[in-house]
Amino acid sequence: MDQNKARSLLREGAILVLLDVPEGTEMGIDLKVWNTEENFRGFKMIPPGLHFIFYSCVSKTEDIAPRRGFFHNFKKSEFLVKKWNKGKEDLCLEEVDNKEVVGLKDNYIALDKFLGPYPFEIHKRWSALISHITTKVLDRHNPIQGKIMSAIELIPCSDADRPRGIKKTANLDSAGCSSSSSSDSNTTVNYTNATKRSRLSCPSDLEQILLPNLKPVPGSELRFTPFPSKVFPEGCTPSEITKHCLDLTYTLENMLTSYDEPSEIIGELQFCYVCFLVGHSLEAFEQWKKLVGLLCSCETAIKKYRQVFDLFVTVLEAQLREIPEEFLADIVANSNYIYVKLKNFFGVVEESDIDGRLKTKIDRFKNSIKNFLKWDFSFTEREDDDDAPVIVETT
Repeated sequence: MDQNKARSLLREGAILVLLDVPEGTEMGIDLKVWNTEENFRGFKMIPPGLHFIFYSCVSKTEDIAPRRGFFHNFKKSEFLVKKWNKGKEDLCLEEVDNKEVVGLKDNYIALDKFLGPYPFEIHKRWSALISHITTKVLDRHNPIQGKIMSAIELIPCSDADRPRGIKKTANLDSAGCSSSSSSDSNTTVNYTNATKRSRLSCPSDLEQILLPNLKPVPGSELRFTPFPSKVFPEGCTPSEITKHCLDLTYTLENMLTSYDEPSEIIGELQFCYVCFLVGHSLEAFEQWKKLVGLLCSCETAIKKYRQVFDLFVTVLEAQLREIPEEFLADIVANSNYIYVKLKNFFGVVEESDIDGRLKTKIDRFKNSIKNFLKWDFSFTEREDDDDAPVIVETT
């Protein structure tokens, strides 16, 4: 590290003291992870700003528990102390007694040699991944209890909370997928008796009775912006419905009403990505994919929300440089979801009359990912007539 930068971080960098962390625990900050040794007490020289601290318990047989972590916006020269709860095998986020914090500060010279320096070589990459996660974005999407868990803790619903009845109607979500609500029972049902009931007309009905009805522990779930249930307005003709399904601008605009500023959707995109990449949350990964798919399918919105798409291109390139390509592929369908959506996006941009500077930036983005991911988009300009969508006007 540059010596001037090192001296600056020693003066202004934050300190995170982690007490009683068991030896061998998997512990990390931002994009780096280590296994702790006996004398580990935390991190020093943390650049002011937003960071993600994460950890996993490791057993004597080297089995690794699901990852947990939390965001913290470090202030200049902040001194933060957290304690490990041995009974719960977890890090407590509650504030440590002020007297203990003052005592640690007074003995900082002795403590310093047990603190690991922040890995400054990752800071530029990390900054690109969290550039639009503002305090407002974090407060909106972070779990109420403040901790992000790769394995959500579930509890059974009470009988009063249990949904009643089974809805047979299905709605199309913004991705065109069919979804329906169902009810589960908390009580154990005898399999033999259950199969004799005439109402069990299909395996899904039986599944709903046999499986318990569970829900996340209150306050532990990530709070994503819900996608609109309909992708077209009421009273549309068949041809208009088709257009709205091909161009999801109507869906995007409905979703943008949930934010104070349109650009906050990019903040959620980054929040979801970090929660998946570093926090190992599959729920966040699914929301991230849906957001990317939505933004790649809005021909009309590209001109109307130029700033949003300008940010989208910059942010997505930084994200694609970090994520392993195999995470983007559907093993069953043998297809890469992000590649398919970007193929559609570049085709839309090629045929639209959007601002020249934005189109040039998108072209550079396409060439960049072609080089480092080896994805070929050369055939997107001319789609085969047999594969092109057809909008039929009805009388």
